[in-house]
Amino acid sequence: MYRGCERGLCAKGCGRQDKQLNSYDWLADIPGNVDVTDLVEVQFKNTRKGYYHNVNHLDLKKGDIVAVEANPGHDIGVVTLTGQLVELQLKKANIKSADDIRRIYRLAKPVDMEKYHEAKAREHATMIESRQIAKGLGLDMKIGDVEYQGDGNKAIFYYIADERVDFRQLIKDLAAAFHVRIEMKQIGARQEAGRIGGTGPCGRELCCATWMKNFNSVGTNAARFQDISLNPQKLAGMCAKLKCCLNYEIDNYVEAGRRLPSREIMLQTADSDYYLFKSDILAGLVTYSTDKKKPVNLETITAERARQIIEMNKRGEKPLTLDEDPAKNQPERPVDLLADADVTRFDSARKKKKNKRRNPERREGQGSGNPRNERERRGEHHRQSDRPAEAERHDKPQE
Repeated sequence: MYRGCERGLCAKGCGRQDKQLNSYDWLADIPGNVDVTDLVEVQFKNTRKGYYHNVNHLDLKKGDIVAVEANPGHDIGVVTLTGQLVELQLKKANIKSADDIRRIYRLAKPVDMEKYHEAKAREHATMIESRQIAKGLGLDMKIGDVEYQGDGNKAIFYYIADERVDFRQLIKDLAAAFHVRIEMKQIGARQEAGRIGGTGPCGRELCCATWMKNFNSVGTNAARFQDISLNPQKLAGMCAKLKCCLNYEIDNYVEAGRRLPSREIMLQTADSDYYLFKSDILAGLVTYSTDKKKPVNLETITAERARQIIEMNKRGEKPLTLDEDPAKNQPERPVDLLADADVTRFDSARKKKKNKRRNPERREGQGSGNPRNERERRGEHHRQSDRPAEAERHDKPQE
């Protein structure tokens, strides 16, 4: 991490811990920022945050572990934000009652940390046993996680349920089993996925497990505006709900879609009528077909050209073609690299290379393993040996 502030990134604004929903304090390097308010944002397990008054005027920074007031006892959390931005976060959390804002006692001592770690060590075993108790009562719910308070006097049970659950008897059984104060907190499927974490189809860690602070509703209209196929398997995330990232670029698609012509408008030219077949929203291109349901004689033009033709049709005019310059859209013919080339040039080069590698003696036919060459060589030898005898017969006088 860069430790200076001259590049716009101040080390004071970044947390010293790997915590989910960590906010960057871009006012941390401004003098007097901490003195504006005594409110401090403290984060606990499972993205649970609280806001507290620093009544003792402690020198708190991001990442400090503090003991805060709880009901009953005290809790242990991590400071995630100080200064003026806490007031904005308070408005965003819609906390209006002053009773919801408690006090910060002190920086966590070693004794506090020992109790904290002891309580955290009991969470997994408590969750398993609580699931068995809920199953024994026949409740249609799933207990996803358990969070113990820092002093171990209270436990929060996070559960998932599709319908309303009457867990009054469950609270009595849990209190008798664990001897702590019980609080039930219902969470949704997206909060459950953010708590568990994982890797999305994009190859990155889930947004709900890293930086997302709240969950906005996602509808199928977001996929329709972006011209995405309504395939449930591809649109659903790890939580089996619609992906939150469908809302990231929806505003750009809606704004770009306003510049495209309506799907119901037909373009008329001198030769035929064209119907909208598909559109590239971000590129501003529309493709038209001469058939309503089939891709026939497809023509791709810009949205601006389509609006020009619509205005011409309103005036009773029909252009010759959809495109102003038909030569632009003529597809380039593929170039045949072997059109004027002789394919046999590779064979002749291979023969020359073979002839160079041969031994000169073998080229004369000596010592070669070819039977035909051997027979020819032997025949030439016999013919050469017979020539002197024939010459003697011709030179001998006749008697």
